[in-house]
Amino acid sequence: MTPKEFFEKDHFAAQSGIKLIEIKKGYGKASVTIADKHLNAGNLTQGGVIFTLADLALAAAANSHGVLAVSLSSNITFLRSSGVGDILYAEAKERYKGRSTGFYQVEVTNQNGELIAAFESSIFCKNKALPFQL
Repeated sequence: MTPKEFFEKDHFAAQSGIKLIEIKKGYGKASVTIADKHLNAGNLTQGGVIFTLADLALAAAANSHGVLAVSLSSNITFLRSSGVGDILYAEAKERYKGRSTGFYQVEVTNQNGELIAAFESSIFCKNKALPFQL
C-alpha cells in the first residue's frame, strides 16, 4: 500500500474534497478547491474545512515514519478569509520528533501564497506499524 492509498481511507477528508499532494519524512502537503458546499452562512469558507485540510497534512507528516501517530492537541488561528474558487494548500512540517511525541506546524495558504491560517499540533506515536514505508 502506498501512503496516498492509506490516506485516501480518511473518509471525512476525502468526502470534503481534500487531497494529499505530497508526503515525505516529517512533511505533508494537501489541497482543496473551495466549492459552495464548503461555505458557511456568511458565504466564506467554513473553518472546519480549513481545520480538516490542515489536519490531513499533519497526519501525513506525523505518520510518515511508518508508525501510527494521533493528535494530542491542535490549535488553529484563522488569518484571512477565502471563498468559492480559491485553492487552499496546507503544508505540514515536523519541528520536533521524540520517541513517543512530536510537534508540527502547518501553514494554510491560498493559490496566491497568502497565509490563510496557522495550525500547530502535538502528536503521540502509538506502538502500531503502518502498512507503508517511505
